Amino acid sequence: MLKLPGLIDPHVHLREPGATYKEDFDSGTSAALAGGFTVVLAMPNTKPPIFDSGTLDLALNAAKQKARCDYGQYLGAGPDNADWELKKSLPSRAAGLKMYLDSTFGELRLDDMTLWHPHFENWPKDMPLVAHAESRSMAAAILFASIYDRSLHIAHVSLKEEILLIKAAKENGLKVTCEVCPHHLFMTSSSPFGRGQGEGRKEVRPRLASQKDVDALWENLDVIDCFASDHAPHTIEEKDTDNPPPGFPGLETALPLFLTAMDNGRLTMDDIISKMFSNPKKIFNLPEQAETWVEVDENETYEIKAAEQFTRCDWTPFEGWQVKGKLRKVVLRGKTAFEDGKILVNAGYGRDVRG
Repeated sequence: MLKLPGLIDPHVHLREPGATYKEDFDSGTSAALAGGFTVVLAMPNTKPPIFDSGTLDLALNAAKQKARCDYGQYLGAGPDNADWELKKSLPSRAAGLKMYLDSTFGELRLDDMTLWHPHFENWPKDMPLVAHAESRSMAAAILFASIYDRSLHIAHVSLKEEILLIKAAKENGLKVTCEVCPHHLFMTSSSPFGRGQGEGRKEVRPRLASQKDVDALWENLDVIDCFASDHAPHTIEEKDTDNPPPGFPGLETALPLFLTAMDNGRLTMDDIISKMFSNPKKIFNLPEQAETWVEVDENETYEIKAAEQFTRCDWTPFEGWQVKGKLRKVVLRGKTAFEDGKILVNAGYGRDVRG
């Protein structure tokens, strides 16, 4: 058995409040434990979005009752809520601030850069600031981080031009970190999808990229700080419509995909631990989890099947993939939380990482 620390996923969508038919804090944190994650940080683009004290309370109260692993909840940066200096207690209760600078709609949309300034200026410098920023928007966000002399974490990097820009920023001393998702490392826009899965299931943001983009990510592993699932569950019925919502479930497939890559010589165990535990713990200033670890049978091979997963959305883009490395046990704060396919802790066992 391999023994790993409890893993951290800094980018998940648990769909609560507003869309619990496809995921909630119960099903989502069960999926997290089944994937070896003992901490997940939930994104704020829910219905309603999480952007003030009332909506943050709404999400955290649901998590307190339902979560089975530890959790944090992001606040969302909107056009009218950048007076963070007047709400000093609010940022400290959040996992961080998420800025949607590309590909989003509704109350968290920041339509132009004049709306970015007050968030970069007023959000506390000791609290994480995360941006969904692609290509030129990413370059602009890095410029803002330089202007305001603050750290910035770039979500789900997918393109060659993006990883090379982040590399250059780091080489010039800018406080930039980044994450990459499994689907952007193991799939391209031309990848065949799982058995019986239609074209709508390929929809994700950022979109699946070219082979040269995927190659560039692998060639710059040292630039990548974190692996994050961007777990974004939608139902099969939604994905198979003429207007499919973008997003893939990923909490239960990330670790076996990376363990398989390790078996193939593409990653080391140090890569997995640094990008799925040590770096996210440091970047997001997360507390220690005493007596917490994960046990994996590194020799077991099996086929990924959505029917065996805990996510409520009931599908995976990796359906039918052969992987090597089976999660056997998760111990969270001295208690066996998952073992041999079974969740063994009650709803509400999870703790708020900012509590």
